[in-house]
Order: sequence, then C-alpha cells, then structure tokens
Amino acid sequence: MNLHLPAALLAALFLAMPAAHAGVSIDDPWVRATVARQKATGAFMKITSSVDARLIEVRSPIAAVAEIHEMAMDGDKMKMRAIPALALPAGATVELRPGGHHVMLLDLAAQVKEGDAVPIALTIETANGRETVEISAPARPLRGHGPD
Repeated sequence: MNLHLPAALLAALFLAMPAAHAGVSIDDPWVRATVARQKATGAFMKITSSVDARLIEVRSPIAAVAEIHEMAMDGDKMKMRAIPALALPAGATVELRPGGHHVMLLDLAAQVKEGDAVPIALTIETANGRETVEISAPARPLRGHGPD
C-alpha cells in the first residue's frame, strides 16, 4: 500500500484551489507583462471576504514599491492615485481591474515576461486582526486588458 498517495493527492488539490485564508479568497490573479526597461506594471484579481475587511498593504519582491491604486475622474480627466486601503465588504467580490482599483508595482527589478509567476503578498485587516495572503499571479500579454 502506498501511504504517500493520499498526501500527494491532497497537495495537488490544495495547489489547484484559489488562495483562501480566514474567509478571504483571491481568484484570477494576473499581472500585465512589461517591455524591457519598463519600471511599472499593474496587478489585478478578484477578492472576496466572508467578513467586512480591508486590503491595507501589498508587497512583491519584484518591485521596490507596491501600492493600492484607484482610477477616478478629476474634472474631465481620469487620474490614478494611491489609496491607503480598499474596503472588502462581507460577501461581495471586489474586482481589481485595469481602469479601476488595482495594485501598482513600481520600480521593477526586471522585465515581467509573459508566463512569469509574480509573487504578491496582500495584507488584509478585519475586526480580528491582520493576515497576509500570499499569491502567485501569472504575467499575461501586453496586448490585452485581461484574460483573452
């Protein structure tokens, strides 16, 4: 009898599941690939929390600076700006997407190429404290605004 088979199956199932921690799940994460010498890119995903929470910090080893950003109209111009936190209402899915809320990765250490796996750590705050959720986001082509 092979006693390692159940553990291997369990590990495979775990790796196939979306990131989920303490009532927070991260689905469909991705990062926009860059061209050589480009120093910034965006990360996008869907975040669902079972309790009221806030995304309060993002980090990635590929960027010297990682920020939560929003796109908003300022008069007749669309402007992007860093925000200190993003509300994650209980039971709602908050989509980080191009043209809306997103994660900005700034001062990149190297080009992000299509297919790269980009590690990102998200710090989530709830009434019970803080938790860091670590994900791996695949880099997608420059030509699109999301999944093709």
